[in-house]
Amino acid sequence: MSTACEERVRALRGQLARQELSGFIVPHADEYQNEYLPACAERLAWLTGFTGSAGTAVVLSEQASIFVDGRYTLQVRSQVDVRVFTPRHLIEEPVHSWLSAVLRPGDKLGYDPWLHTPQEVKRLKEACSKAGAALMPCEPNPIDALWDDRPAPPEAKVVPHDLAYTGKSSEDKRHQLSRQLKNDGIGVAVLTAPDSIAWLLNIRGGDVEHTPLPLGFALLYQDGTASLFLDVHKVSDALTSHLGPSVRIRSVSEFHDALEQLGKAGERVLCDPNRTASWIPEHLVRVGAQVIEEDDPCLLPKACKNTVEISGARAAQKRDGAAVCQFLAWLSQEAGKGRLSERDAQAYLDACRRRQPLWQDSSFPTISASGSNGAIVHYRAADQQPRMLAPGTLYLVDSGGQYLDGTTDITRTIAIGSPTPEHRDRYTRVLKGHIALATATFPKGTTGAQLDALARRPLWEVGLDYDHGTGHGVGSYLGVHEGPQRISKGGHTVALQPGMILSNEPGYYKNGEYGIRLENLVVVILAATGDGAGREWFAFETITLVPFDASLIDGSLLNVTERDWLNAYHTRVRESIGPLVDSSTADWLEQATERIV
Repeated sequence: MSTACEERVRALRGQLARQELSGFIVPHADEYQNEYLPACAERLAWLTGFTGSAGTAVVLSEQASIFVDGRYTLQVRSQVDVRVFTPRHLIEEPVHSWLSAVLRPGDKLGYDPWLHTPQEVKRLKEACSKAGAALMPCEPNPIDALWDDRPAPPEAKVVPHDLAYTGKSSEDKRHQLSRQLKNDGIGVAVLTAPDSIAWLLNIRGGDVEHTPLPLGFALLYQDGTASLFLDVHKVSDALTSHLGPSVRIRSVSEFHDALEQLGKAGERVLCDPNRTASWIPEHLVRVGAQVIEEDDPCLLPKACKNTVEISGARAAQKRDGAAVCQFLAWLSQEAGKGRLSERDAQAYLDACRRRQPLWQDSSFPTISASGSNGAIVHYRAADQQPRMLAPGTLYLVDSGGQYLDGTTDITRTIAIGSPTPEHRDRYTRVLKGHIALATATFPKGTTGAQLDALARRPLWEVGLDYDHGTGHGVGSYLGVHEGPQRISKGGHTVALQPGMILSNEPGYYKNGEYGIRLENLVVVILAATGDGAGREWFAFETITLVPFDASLIDGSLLNVTERDWLNAYHTRVRESIGPLVDSSTADWLEQATERIV
C-alpha cells in the first residue's frame, strides 16, 4: 500500500510534467521568510511529513531528497518515508552542490519566487548553470493546486504593544531609520520580515504559533512615514489610533500596486537580499525601480535592546525562573515513582508558566525528552508515543515563555534516579563549556563565530562535539530565534554589541541513549575593565535563573574559576527566586543550590 507521501510526490511529478519541468524545490518558507510558519504555508510538511523549522526538499523526475541540518538528522528519518526522500545533511551536502551534481543538461528546475531570497536564487541559478540546466520561476506554486484541504490564511487581530514594554515610540524608531535612508540616498525600504515590522511599529499579532507576529508587508519612506499592508480582517480602531496618521494602513492586495508606483517614480528601493522574497526585487526592477541590496534597517536596532527592553527581559526571566523551579521541585518528588510520561511533565511545566504574570504563550513547543529521545535535538513528545521518565535515565527539557515584557528560552538536563559516571562526565564537560562562554570577555568587533570554540573545548578535549550552534539571538516579546547575532562555528560576521540577547546552549548527544543540553540566556554588556588603550570590551550577563542539577556535576572536573562561578550563580538564583515561590519549592531550591566543593 502506498503512503500519503508517495501519493503526493506522484501527484506533484504529474503536475510538473504538465508544466514541462524536471523538478521542483520545496523549502520550509513562506512569503515573509519566517522560521515558524502559519499552517497554510507548511508545504514541506504536507509533502514530506517533516515538521522541523528548517529544511528543503527537492523532487526530481526519478529521485527526491530532503535536506536538514544537524538538529533534525534523527527527526527526519522518523517522520519522512525514506523510500521516497533520501535524507541529506544540509551543511555537509548543501542543496545547490547536490543539484549541480544530479541535474542533467536541458533540465528545468522549478521554484516559487515568493519562497526564496535573491541570494538563494543566485546560488540555485549557479548550480543549474553548472549542470547545463535552467532554473524556472513557478507561479502559482504547483503544490497549492494539489493541497485540497489547505488551511485558510490566518486572520488574527494586530494589536498595539505598549511603550512601557518597547521603551521607544514607533515615531522615534521610524525617524531614526529614515535619517539613515536619507543619508544613503534611498527613498524607501521594503520590509517583509514580520518581526521587523512588529518592532518598528510597536505592534504584535497572532498569525504564527508561539510567536506574536503580524503577517503583512510594510514600506518605510525617507520622510519617516510608512505604509502597512495587512489583511483587512486584522485591523481594528485601536490599531489605527495607535499607528496614527503617519502610518497608512492598506489592504495587502494593494502591495503589488504600491511596488508598481515605486517603479514608475524610479525610486531607489532598499531590499534585503537575505530576507526578502526574490519576487519583490525582481518585480521592482521590471517596473523601473532601482533596487539597493542592503540589510533590513530594523535588524541591528531590534537586536540591540534598549534599557526598558533589557529590564523587561530580566523581569520576565525571574518570573520564568520561578515557574521552572516550581516544575523542577515537583519533578524531584514525582519522577522517581515511574509514573510520569514526557507529556505529563510537559503539561505540568506549561501550567506553571501560565500562572505567571504577563504570560501570553509558550515561545516554542516544549521539548520534553526522556532517555534516547533526548538525543533528538528538536524532539516533540506530541508527535510520538511518549516515553516514561525511568530511573537511571536523563531527562532533557527545553522550553520557554512569551511574556509581554520578554521572551525566554531555557534548557535543563535532569538525572532521574542515579546517573552513571558517563552521564556525569559528559554533563560536567557541557557545563564547563557553558561557563567558559558565560565568563568570556571580548573586544568590540568580536563575532559569535569567534567565541563558539570556547563552549566546545571541554568536549573537544576528549574527542566529542555537538551538531548545532551554541547560541541564537532572542527577541523582546518576539521570536525566540532572532538574528543577526549568533554563536556558531562559522559564517556569521555580525559583531556582538551591547543589548543583544543570546542563548548559551552547548550540548552533547549520544544517539540511542541520551542527550544533554544546558541553556541560559545572556545579554551583552560593557565589561568592567578595558585594555587601557581606549578600546571597548564586552562581556555576558547571564539572566536565566534556574539551578543546574548538582547530582550530574563531577566537581573534580571543575577548576577553581568554574566552581566559583557556579556557586555564585546558584547563590544568585536562590536569592532571586526564593521570594517568588511557595515554601516547598523554596526548600527544594535551598538544596539545589548548595555549594559545590
